[in-house]
This record gives sequence, C-alpha cells and structure tokens, in this order.
Amino acid sequence: MGIDTERDIEANLQIGPTDHGMVRLFVEGNGIEVPMDFDPEEAEEIAEEIRAAAAVARKFKGRKG
Repeated sequence: MGIDTERDIEANLQIGPTDHGMVRLFVEGNGIEVPMDFDPEEAEEIAEEIRAAAAVARKFKGRKG
C-alpha cells in the first residue's frame, strides 16, 4: 500500500492553532484520534507541500476527463 492506494475509510480532518503556539492537525476516524502538532514554520512547509501536490493533481485530473 502506498499513497496512491485507494481505501474505503472515512475520516475527519480539523486544523487549528493550539494555546501553546502550535498548529494542530487532528484526524479522527473509525474510533481513532490522531493529534499532530507542528511549530508554525513546520506548518508553513506542510502547507507548501499541500499546494505543490494540488498543482500536480490538477494536471492529472485534466488528463482523465
């Protein structure tokens, strides 16, 4: 299994600041809760990676139509 492997799993993602100056990504699904805290600089890097992945995904989406 890899990042391209489709799965039939539902989960919720919440993103927000903590009262300790961190950025929290909180994943909840199937009775599991995963809080992931990042300092603001790490969160910016993650945001850049998400934007880059979205740009590549747009290119693939245009090919499948």
